[in-house]
Amino acid sequence: MYTQSITRSHRTAFVLAIDSSGSMAERIRFEGRETSKAEAVARVADRLLFELVERARRTDGIRDYYDIALVGYGAEGTRPLLGDGPGFRPITEVASFARPRTAERREYRLPDGTAALLDEVPVPQWIEPCARGETPMYEALLEVRDLVAGWIARPDHAGSFPPVVFNITDGEASDCTDEELQEVCTQIRALHTDDGAVLLVNIHLASDDRERPLLFPTADERDCGNRYATLLYDCSSEMPALFEPAIRALRGGTAPYRGMSYNASLQELVAILNIGSISIRTE
Repeated sequence: MYTQSITRSHRTAFVLAIDSSGSMAERIRFEGRETSKAEAVARVADRLLFELVERARRTDGIRDYYDIALVGYGAEGTRPLLGDGPGFRPITEVASFARPRTAERREYRLPDGTAALLDEVPVPQWIEPCARGETPMYEALLEVRDLVAGWIARPDHAGSFPPVVFNITDGEASDCTDEELQEVCTQIRALHTDDGAVLLVNIHLASDDRERPLLFPTADERDCGNRYATLLYDCSSEMPALFEPAIRALRGGTAPYRGMSYNASLQELVAILNIGSISIRTE
């Protein structure tokens, strides 16, 4: 299980469900500048899309190794973040949606504490940040479930590496009970191709740096004293052996690891997305 390489005849899929609620307007510092959580998450997601486009690039052009779906959830309920309508887009189409972004300057601190400004390589922009309303996470995950089920039902995807779903939020769902959230997550994880079950990774962004973050927790970290962290643990997938070396290098500990984080920093979000997307072998 979880052994199928990604090829044009065995593509895989990635889904990003991104919290666009009002709390994502909170100001934070990310890579040397002040920004909102919504802007920082959009930039991190843009980098993931750019990485996937570049990993699919060959001498004959971009090959359709990946299908991508992005779902935002906030004041308008759910909304597509790629193109004009909901659904998956092949990576070649995703590449065509990119908007150029001007180069910016990034601040770093030298060992003596002085600031150094370096030019940043511009990454194209796909996602427009948004932070309004409540957190209809249940509605978003229902949509994700249906999108993934439709993708898996296609005969040409039967043998593919299963889709990976990332749910990125800084709060709790406003439209369901804990039991309802756990049920829809169970339904997503029950979907599968011949190569394995769908992987659901729930990522809770830091709102309080006084709480210890959890990153790909192990079984002995499930009962950490925080109700919501325990709920996310139960809602998330156990990570397959394929991902274990990268996770172990990131956080140490002993597998199995659960595909979730609680109170994660933006830098940890980058690491989680990288592990969840780049560990899969592409041919």
